[in-house]
Amino acid sequence: MNLPKDMTLIEITEFGGPEVLQPRQVPIPVAGAGEVLIRVHAAGVNRPDVLQRAGKYPMKPGMSLIPGLEVAGEVVAIGTGVTDFIVGDKVCALTNGGGYAQYCAVPASQTLPIPEGMNWLQAAAVPETYFTVWANLFDMGGASKGQRALIHGGTSGIGTTALMLCREFGVKAFATAGSEEKCAAIRQLGAEAINYRDQDFVQVIQEKTAGKGVNVILDIMGGSYLNQNIAALGMEGRLVMLGFLGGAHAKDVDLLAIMAKRAIVTGSLLRSRTQEEKASIAEQLREFVWPVLAAGRCLPMIDQVFPLNEASLAHARMEAGDHIGKIVLSVPQ
Repeated sequence: MNLPKDMTLIEITEFGGPEVLQPRQVPIPVAGAGEVLIRVHAAGVNRPDVLQRAGKYPMKPGMSLIPGLEVAGEVVAIGTGVTDFIVGDKVCALTNGGGYAQYCAVPASQTLPIPEGMNWLQAAAVPETYFTVWANLFDMGGASKGQRALIHGGTSGIGTTALMLCREFGVKAFATAGSEEKCAAIRQLGAEAINYRDQDFVQVIQEKTAGKGVNVILDIMGGSYLNQNIAALGMEGRLVMLGFLGGAHAKDVDLLAIMAKRAIVTGSLLRSRTQEEKASIAEQLREFVWPVLAAGRCLPMIDQVFPLNEASLAHARMEAGDHIGKIVLSVPQ
């Protein structure tokens, strides 16, 4: 396949606000051993991208300085050792960074065929979000049929995905949000909505569960919610932390409450997981979630689409906090 020599990508010119995201022309990447080169049609926008742009994401050596953790497109080149894909395959992939670009090289083990019936925009909204929810809510968190879960930020990309998968797999879900519009969206996804502006989520959980609490909590707030989250957990409950919008440090933690409930407090960063760990998550998604998506259920909710060169507007939209579902970039061909 004849490929251009150069491409457009979005770089972080310096740490700061959305305006630091600027387009730049660079040579297209090369598919290394075990990688596929994807011509990107769409890329998802995620909270870690915003943190990276602001200089608040823990970047380890070797991580790409170009934002973008998920893409959808077509395979245009194959690296040595790759046998699962051929040129022309339509795929979506969890990247190791670099998704805000016209081309992106991705480990084949983190690449999956696009489920039948999904378009580029929907497919680009799947990898980072569904990898994260599956690994944290269903794997580490152990959510299963008949259990109860509390999802904070229920209308985010992570939140809407978690609620749809809870409904699909028989988990009773509660979710917090800060407006009646967002609470209505949560109810449409089959969950119990809690408006944190005028409701105490701990009290609601205790009332709705007859004091039993929830089995697992997926939390994006961090320190400011820690004691309340422990109070909302049931016996042997699991608190899985994904973010720290409410602070990365907790004060006056009630350790006795954790001990009394035999609670598990944990968390993870998807980007820092090993390639082998990400490959394992991909296989679980292929087995359990891909048939659901192919059947037209649990499809990602798209909030708004921006052209690649307007990535700064996409970040501003995310930081405003008004979105319901995923924000996606469309990439010109």
